[in-house]
Amino acid sequence: MRIDLHTHSTASDGTDTPAELVRNAAAAGLDVVALTDHDTVGGYAAATAALDGTALTLVTGAELSCRVDGIGMHMLAYLFDPAEPQLHDARELVRDGRVPRARGMVDKLQALGVPVTWEMVERIAGDGSVGRPHIATAMVELGVVGSVSDAFTADWLANDGRAYVEKQEFDPFEAVRLVKAAGGVTVFAHPGAHKRGETVPDEVIAALGAAGLDGLEVDHVDHDAPTRERLRGLARDLGLLATGSSDYHGSRKTVALGECVTDPEVFARIAARATGAVPVSAL
Repeated sequence: MRIDLHTHSTASDGTDTPAELVRNAAAAGLDVVALTDHDTVGGYAAATAALDGTALTLVTGAELSCRVDGIGMHMLAYLFDPAEPQLHDARELVRDGRVPRARGMVDKLQALGVPVTWEMVERIAGDGSVGRPHIATAMVELGVVGSVSDAFTADWLANDGRAYVEKQEFDPFEAVRLVKAAGGVTVFAHPGAHKRGETVPDEVIAALGAAGLDGLEVDHVDHDAPTRERLRGLARDLGLLATGSSDYHGSRKTVALGECVTDPEVFARIAARATGAVPVSAL
């Protein structure tokens, strides 16, 4: 089985619609795919409807924006009840803060001489949950940077960048609690992605493990071989699951679906722990 537990659609900052994502995942030979848009499950209904005619299994999920001790991090949440009110309301609070934050980054870029406009960002984001990749895409269109990744530097949109604006985010310990209460499973996304900025220290990861964190995303394109080895050992020492995922964003990044995958036994343990939802296949 080929299992990819981290992908994005146009419901947040991917370029594939949810239906296209499902079709592309099936064409890529995946058996299981998780749709984990940022702080939303808005694409899940369309993705579920697109399963007909495929042998694909779909996992509901979201990637929650978190911050601890001033360090940004992302928490993958799987198979939670999307209607559970506390987690739903917390996700909405984070999503509501995305627009003023993005407008603030546009203002900073304009002050730095970049002729990006809010109208450009709105067009690129469409119905998705607006975020930095949409602003980065506008910068690519303007020729300011050569790629979306090139915009995520200290010069521009990185966490310590000149145009960065902080946003409403979850406390990760609260995120773990809320997801657990909604019957879900939590995995710390790309915990060793140093090129994105400062990373969470191992002591905090250990504390999150003690608070109920289920796993670490070990096999990820932003982790080199030594980082993967270190994280795999950390997961083993803490009794956490080790997953692998592409973090696919469609044409916005060069990563392919299934570029990193999760072991079927690990996925089975994730599914067994969840009580809020179940993986869905075509009828």
